Amino acid sequence: MAQKRGRTEPNFDVPEGRAGARGDLDLRLSREDRAGGGTGRSEADTGEGRVGGRTGRGASRARGGKGQGSGKGSGTSRGARRGARRRSWLGRLVYGVVVLGLWAVVGLAGLIAYHASQLPPIDQLSVPKRPPNIAILASDGSLLANRGETGGRTVSIKELPPYLPRAFVAIEDRRFYSHMGIDPVGIVRAIGQNLTRRGVAQGGSTLTQQLAKNLFLTQERTASRKIQEAILALWLEHKYTKDEILELYLNRVYFGAGAYGVEAAAQRYFGRPAKDVSLAQAAMLGGLVQAPSRLAPNRNLPAAQARAAQVLAAMQELGFASAQDTKVALAQPARPASVRGGGSANYVADLVMDVLDDYVGKFETDITVQTTVDPTQQAMAERALVDELNKQGARYNVSQGALVSMRPDGAIRSLIGGRDYAQSQFNRATNAKRQPGSSFKPFVYLAAVEHGMTPDTVREDAPVKIGNWAPENYSHRYTGPVTLRTALAQSLNTVAVRLGQEVGPKTVVQTAQRLGITSPLQANGSIALGTSEVTLLEMVGAYGAIANGGTGVIPYVVALVKGADGKVLYKRSDSGLGRVIEPEADGMMNAMMHETFVSGTAKKADIPGWDLAGKTGTTQDYKDAWFIGFSGSLVTGVWLGNDDGEVTKKVTGGNLPVEIWKTYMSQALKGQNPVPLPNMNRWRRAPETTASVASEGPAAILNQIFGDTRAPAPQPQAEAPRRRQQRAEPNFFEKLFGID
Repeated sequence: MAQKRGRTEPNFDVPEGRAGARGDLDLRLSREDRAGGGTGRSEADTGEGRVGGRTGRGASRARGGKGQGSGKGSGTSRGARRGARRRSWLGRLVYGVVVLGLWAVVGLAGLIAYHASQLPPIDQLSVPKRPPNIAILASDGSLLANRGETGGRTVSIKELPPYLPRAFVAIEDRRFYSHMGIDPVGIVRAIGQNLTRRGVAQGGSTLTQQLAKNLFLTQERTASRKIQEAILALWLEHKYTKDEILELYLNRVYFGAGAYGVEAAAQRYFGRPAKDVSLAQAAMLGGLVQAPSRLAPNRNLPAAQARAAQVLAAMQELGFASAQDTKVALAQPARPASVRGGGSANYVADLVMDVLDDYVGKFETDITVQTTVDPTQQAMAERALVDELNKQGARYNVSQGALVSMRPDGAIRSLIGGRDYAQSQFNRATNAKRQPGSSFKPFVYLAAVEHGMTPDTVREDAPVKIGNWAPENYSHRYTGPVTLRTALAQSLNTVAVRLGQEVGPKTVVQTAQRLGITSPLQANGSIALGTSEVTLLEMVGAYGAIANGGTGVIPYVVALVKGADGKVLYKRSDSGLGRVIEPEADGMMNAMMHETFVSGTAKKADIPGWDLAGKTGTTQDYKDAWFIGFSGSLVTGVWLGNDDGEVTKKVTGGNLPVEIWKTYMSQALKGQNPVPLPNMNRWRRAPETTASVASEGPAAILNQIFGDTRAPAPQPQAEAPRRRQQRAEPNFFEKLFGID
């Protein structure tokens, strides 16, 4: 028979009793054939006795039943099977854990690689520049305020007391100097402490991680951000030393209240530079970063002090503070510095920021601006204004005020833009435009003397009418012929209007503008009574030209600007508007305005020993009250009113503003040698002739002008202020144009 072609399947089946009959090999191994055979381990337990689907038992039968064991051997085999089974499950578990661990490592590596890819390339990473700070200093170098996004300058760790940076290490990252940027030990410790609530609660993030977050990342709480935070922390640790990292942290961390960095926080909460903080204050700052809003000492002092106590305990534990120092700090906990009146120096700082671009342009590093402001005088001005409003404001229905004081050259010594900066940041000294009332009259009288008149020129105090307008005096009384000196001192409206008509309203406007008034002025008849709106700063600057002998004044507050490296970026040079008043005319103006303190509306503001000059002003319905006066060394103006234009209860330039002015000037001039008013002596009135001659008649006036040595007797004109206060309501024209 022909042999069938194709694949032939091998057949290992051998009939019993015929093993090897065909020369076939038995490929199955018995227990004895294995290494260590006969140990009682069954093939079923190892799986090694199973060949070709047949069990080792069948193989044993093929060899003559060698696989049969005794009863004792069978029991041992079953115990071995159970032990092997247990070892098999343990091995599988270990194997599974190892495999899962490897996959976890691979997955984590992939996750890290992915999030790392979302960051800029490492070789392109750099610490972002800190926004520049503008430190605004008083004339004596003390800090008035900080401006900029950070609220304080950058400080070096070397200029800080050692316990200040240590406070942050103790409470935020006690292993800071030993870890590599991330701290697994610290994380485990923090978890344990937070779970058991034992010791000082800590977070898992290191200072380096916190810095990485502040520099590069958002504040969102996600796993992705934490991974990137760890990557960046490792990069920071590689690139910078520990002290450099700590210095960066101290200058970037947020302390609340707009303060970024330890210098800003020390100034904000304690009113002193970071280099001068005490141990108790350092502990409070160290504890503050955990929750700036909740722990701010000016908002929640008990919580801030409790947190500071925890910081002190941690510092003592780590040896950063001695037990004695800690005891003293705990006995005298830090308290925030109080700011009287809402911090009026901020009005000065705002003015500096308004003009700074004109001096230095764009800058990218910290700068220091030295101002002309005297901090002592600033405090005096704030106290004088706020105290008077607190005492009399409700009674007179006046809620706001402003004060500007400057040297006759224009250097601002104090500036108060409102009653309370914390309540209102609007600067009424520089930005509020209000009618000046009779405080505008000196420009009218200056135009008159420049047209040939003198302080002794006589004009008629009598009703006057211009078209349909008939302005009246405040007292509704007319005294006939009167000198310009007396008319200005007594603030007679009819004489001012007549003079304005004689020289022309345009001339009055031009005269005011020549002295530095920049606000638009209406050249009409009522300009003589101050109906065009101006700012207090403009008016004080214009009066400065009279006080200094006739040189035009540009009010200024910035004296010097320096960069972080000490380089001078700007220094004010002597400048001004040049001569704007001839000495003769200036002397006459000083003599006439001096009479206001001798026999006029500001008589109660006189300061013994000083030659003073000035002018009061009150507008329609008593909406605005002004007084601007000066010595030979200081020019000061005061405004009172309400922001919404609501009428006051008869506040005039001669009452509350005069009182504020005298309170401030008496203190500001104290200890100084009196300075004479320039060019005035020739036109000064002899003391025995200071009484008003308004109602003496033409003969007495002529006798005085042409040298009659008789002293005129006092006349009823001196009683006019009392009659004015008794008057209940102003008339229509007083309401319309304002008088004083």
